[in-house]
Amino acid sequence: MTLPLVSIIVPVYNSEKTLVRCINSILKQQYKNTEIILVNDGSTDNSLSICQEYAKMDSRIVVIDKPNTGVSDTRNTGISHASGKYLQFVDSDDWISENATKVLVDRINETNCDMVIAGFYRVINGRKSEKSNISTNKVMDKKEFISHMMEAPANFYYGVMWNKLYRADIIRAHRINCCTDLDWCEDFLFNLDYIRYAETFASLSTPIYYYVKTKNSLVERQCTFKNIISMKIKLFESYKELFESTELYEENRAQVRKFFIAYAKDGGLGYVDTYFFENCINILRKRKSG
Repeated sequence: MTLPLVSIIVPVYNSEKTLVRCINSILKQQYKNTEIILVNDGSTDNSLSICQEYAKMDSRIVVIDKPNTGVSDTRNTGISHASGKYLQFVDSDDWISENATKVLVDRINETNCDMVIAGFYRVINGRKSEKSNISTNKVMDKKEFISHMMEAPANFYYGVMWNKLYRADIIRAHRINCCTDLDWCEDFLFNLDYIRYAETFASLSTPIYYYVKTKNSLVERQCTFKNIISMKIKLFESYKELFESTELYEENRAQVRKFFIAYAKDGGLGYVDTYFFENCINILRKRKSG
């Protein structure tokens, strides 16, 4: 039996200090039928040369060099070059466990679902803590999966792309891309779009990913009030549309509102209150009336 090809997409930007660890963790995967797409986003350090050296050592590695346009466009470039049946994402300052790809593929094959979501470790100053949310072993339909999302609005577990396995045919059929208008939380918007077209979901309780939380990161530096307003409005629109598509919005208005004013605990997106919510609702109304 031929194992399905998995495209592992890694956006790279000035990651020379962590890139070797990241790439090595991908090369050591127990699951071997992979293509590894390293997309260099105009790095000014030695990241590109590191990628090129690895490409010489392993034919599965594809290196794409492009001008600096941000992580969203970089991920989109990787998606456009991917030829795998499934897509997996890894950030260049993080790493994955040796069985990560294997357990994701095993789970999606045994359940025939549209997306697998897994637990992860958050790493701060070398200390790791396990993060997870869904513990059920059964395959969930869309309403069941969204009900879990409602319990933990704006949770990294649901928002990020790197703890999930996606079907490439769904992404291509519906032209799902990362939003280049956002500097952060663009991965949550991608997931909301994907969930809208997916029908079945499965989870893995075993952590497979090591997410490195760094102080004064790019995300934290871009957390201005203006950026938060822009991000929250786009997310709220997509979140609301997802609930409306499953006829869950009217009965869950309070939970949708809860999502809007919540912050991502792992990402530190704070100071969002009721006043902020009401102002953003007014902005949405003006957009629709205009």
